[in-house]
Amino acid sequence: MAAIMRREVADPRGWRGDDPEVGEPELLEDPAFPFRVPPVDEEGAAKWRSGLFEIPRRSVVRLLVMLATNEMNVTRQHGFAERRTGMERHAEAILSRFPGRSAFFTNTRHGGEDPDFYERVSGCWPMSQYVWDFGLLAVSDEEIGLIWSFDAS
Repeated sequence: MAAIMRREVADPRGWRGDDPEVGEPELLEDPAFPFRVPPVDEEGAAKWRSGLFEIPRRSVVRLLVMLATNEMNVTRQHGFAERRTGMERHAEAILSRFPGRSAFFTNTRHGGEDPDFYERVSGCWPMSQYVWDFGLLAVSDEEIGLIWSFDAS
């Protein structure tokens, strides 16, 4: 996962990503910017993992849609009702890369065991250098995916 955060590996299927940090001066000092790379020692790694929570597959599409919205808040999106179907279709395409046995994690306990990310999310455990970020860590036998949204305000 650290290699993904440091942008050392390309998407294995050649899908184009949207990385707004590319070209930023911070990447020269820290290629993982803005992520905080997981520590390699067992205690540090365990602490880092404690900020990730497994979510069911049925919640992932809504999380992906939420990550694609301004302010990571579906309820405040102008025109969301009209765009919802298309956004969910794009999210399903991403989810299709991860077969049934895949595991999904996020850095919020929002909604307990069956979170609805179309409801306002009010807390997170930042995985970046910012105080507020949300993301999806998807893990299959074939690949690891990181889909993240950052709020640098």
